[in-house]
Amino acid sequence: MMVSLKREREAEVEEEDDDEDGRAAAKLGRGRVLEDRRSRHCPYLDTINRSVLDFDFEKLCSISLSHINVYACLICGKYFQGRGLKSHAYTHSVQFTHHVFLNLHTLKFYCLPDNYEIIDSSLEDITYVLKPTFTKQHIGGLDKQGKLYRAYDGTTYLPGIVGLNNIKANDYANVVLQAFSNVPPLRNYFLEEENYKEIRRPPGDIMFLLVQRFGELMRKLWNPRNFKAHVSPHEMLQAVVLCSKKNFQITKQGDAVDFMTWFLNALHGALGGTKKKTSIIAKAFQGSMRIFSKKLPHPDLTPEEKQALLVTEEYQEQMSESTFLFLTLDLPTAPLYKDEKEQLIIPQVPLFNILGKFNGNTEKEYKTYKENFLKRFQLTKLPPYLVFCIKRFTKNNFFVEKNPTIVNFPITNVDLREYLTEEAQLTEKNTTYDLVANVVHDGKPTEGAYRIHVLHHGTGKWYEMQDLQVTDILPQMITLSEAYIQIWKRQETDDDTNNHTGV
Repeated sequence: MMVSLKREREAEVEEEDDDEDGRAAAKLGRGRVLEDRRSRHCPYLDTINRSVLDFDFEKLCSISLSHINVYACLICGKYFQGRGLKSHAYTHSVQFTHHVFLNLHTLKFYCLPDNYEIIDSSLEDITYVLKPTFTKQHIGGLDKQGKLYRAYDGTTYLPGIVGLNNIKANDYANVVLQAFSNVPPLRNYFLEEENYKEIRRPPGDIMFLLVQRFGELMRKLWNPRNFKAHVSPHEMLQAVVLCSKKNFQITKQGDAVDFMTWFLNALHGALGGTKKKTSIIAKAFQGSMRIFSKKLPHPDLTPEEKQALLVTEEYQEQMSESTFLFLTLDLPTAPLYKDEKEQLIIPQVPLFNILGKFNGNTEKEYKTYKENFLKRFQLTKLPPYLVFCIKRFTKNNFFVEKNPTIVNFPITNVDLREYLTEEAQLTEKNTTYDLVANVVHDGKPTEGAYRIHVLHHGTGKWYEMQDLQVTDILPQMITLSEAYIQIWKRQETDDDTNNHTGV
């Protein structure tokens, strides 16, 4: 603890040194600071190596590991603290004759060891990569065109259709982040920092870090002036590890549905959302349903005892209203058929069969530790974006089993009107949805891999992304995959409101 405090104090002293050096390098005249004549004529700008610059990683000094007052060397790409006489950046500039540095917080450029600020418009592309910004006009046109952009490294890419680096075992989180980055209202909200930077959180609350990092990642994914055609989610995932209290790791494979559930609720809460107060998460994804629940007598009881209980009030059907951010669709148990060559035949089921869970008639038994219930569900309000989670995994005390059943679904025009209550059918104007994202799990339950199919709204084309790989894909190929999470867009979206759980 003492070492950490000492290090922080040294950093503060270095910051003061930097200010002193800055003041010494500039001369005061008539109440204003005169700029150093060298500022606009730095002879070292041609030594900058843009191909090594990578601002996706944590802004830490590579020597002291402090995050205070960090500069990037624009010749080798490494991060160093301070720029005073005893600082790591100053020492690096003398030792390696690397002269151009960028303050990662203030976005100002400096020449070391001479220690003067560099002012040159040719450096603006570097600050834009570090901190991309979007105008309302730019955001408004994102879904209206499909222009390819060329990155500094020569590769071409479509903003938003960008690979995410799999640092170790984080593809389960990558696919969820990529899915949400292609939901226009969510994307548009996070592309403009002004939308959320004034939100106040209680002192000591770390959850807002999740909002900040997601916004930064969204702006990088949609940046039309990237130096490379992929992005590392390193800082975003560090915030996930911290805010989830290490429930979700970079180094250990996780479950995409578990991560999505936590992430949606965490973002909703961090943006000031509650059960009664809305957020952009609730506006995009929240619907509501009726739940009819009936308690079942214990199976060990005699028929007479069961009959006696069934007439009591405790065992009568109860109705409750609930909100949801996604719907869980149950797969039928996969039969192990074999063909004449002894190959297992993978069963298939139409999407509308498993949607039957929400028709108000289909009953399903739910078991708790002590009691059993029969439940049926009916939707009362549909959100602008509807998320389906297809329940592929069943867990018991010893192992996880995966159901490989293929769900047959159309890509467009899925009408959900029949799953609404009669009252809701009268009030809900449009109930038809088109698929916009499809997360797939391949392989064994605990060690498989994830990939995602996303629709690019500007071109109308589908793309498959798996970590850094981005390829176009025919829509008919999407339906052959083991879909795990799907996002559907209502054909006419209006704004909606409210809360948090999957059923």
